[in-house]
Amino acid sequence: MENIKNWWSDLHYTTPQKRSLAVVAVLVLLSSSFFIIRSSSASETITPPPLVIENVQAPLVIDIQGAVVKPGVYRVPAGSRVVDAIKKAGGVTKVGDPSDINQARLLNDGEQIYIYAKSGSATSKTQPAKVKPRTSAFVAINRASAKEFESLDGIGPVLASRIVAYRKNNGPFLAIEDLLKVPGIGDATLAKFKSKLRL
Repeated sequence: MENIKNWWSDLHYTTPQKRSLAVVAVLVLLSSSFFIIRSSSASETITPPPLVIENVQAPLVIDIQGAVVKPGVYRVPAGSRVVDAIKKAGGVTKVGDPSDINQARLLNDGEQIYIYAKSGSATSKTQPAKVKPRTSAFVAINRASAKEFESLDGIGPVLASRIVAYRKNNGPFLAIEDLLKVPGIGDATLAKFKSKLRL
């Protein structure tokens, strides 16, 4: 400290100049302190956590017809199964036969589910007018039972069971040609009865 006083006294400046120099030195010290404090504060800035955006899936639109209490088009949450759509429609009526559909299968958007009436059941006031027994000039591959498939030329009990099992496990056929995915059905076999099929 004594050295600083001696150095200050030895400076060849006038008193006003020394005062100005002292003010400048104080300002430099204050500015340096300000920048040091500001830099340390900036380094301690807390980074906000990243935003989490949930992937919300759109509901499925399902058309359920036939022997259900309230046939119609319904919205069900994504990931719903056939049984959920049946419940939405009020459940199966007394004459309905859901045994040929896989109620545990996951639904696809825009899909139609049809519950047929039991064989030999008569239409009643409680049964929807559109419910029909399983008799038709065509075989509906997404609705037919194994017995109905057996009525086709070239289809025996084993192959008919494979078709029904494939449909239950993989969902409805999107085209007649999808039957070629069933083991045992080739182009030649399909050609025998293709004209008698519909979706």
